[in-house]
Amino acid sequence: MLKKLVAAGLLGVSWMLFGVASWAQTVMPQESSSRGAVISKQDMELMRKDLRAKRRDLTAANLKLTEAEGERFWPVYVLYIKELNAINDKKFALIQDYAENYGTMTNDQALVFIRQWLDFDIATNQLRQKYVPMVSKVLDGRKTATFFQLDRRIAMMIELQVASQMPPVESQ
Repeated sequence: MLKKLVAAGLLGVSWMLFGVASWAQTVMPQESSSRGAVISKQDMELMRKDLRAKRRDLTAANLKLTEAEGERFWPVYVLYIKELNAINDKKFALIQDYAENYGTMTNDQALVFIRQWLDFDIATNQLRQKYVPMVSKVLDGRKTATFFQLDRRIAMMIELQVASQMPPVESQ
């Protein structure tokens, strides 16, 4: 019985998260140009604003908290998201710079771009590591793990949507 409940729950979460992917895909139209498919700055800002709001909604819908747990968790979540958004702001500035320079990147610029992109991945993972003990002080181990699983899934869906809109450097 428990296995069926867990499977149904995972299926529901995956449907919800894949719904984010479908939703994000409709929010991110491609710009046609000789440079390839590139996200416009305005589209990027709209997508980011909407995805930030959806992230909290998805977390709340899938992380079943009691009222007391919620009172302890949400202030920590707000701090975490504030730091995560600071990393993502820099990452999206890098993506916008990539879009603006697409078609003219040198080999050296391409290497700088990918190193910076990977540095943002490292910074995000370091932030999660920093917050595991903080979240585990306000939630039990299972709910802490669930939160970070949800957070990673949502982040991967966003990353997939953004990356799919960026043409490879070599195709310039």
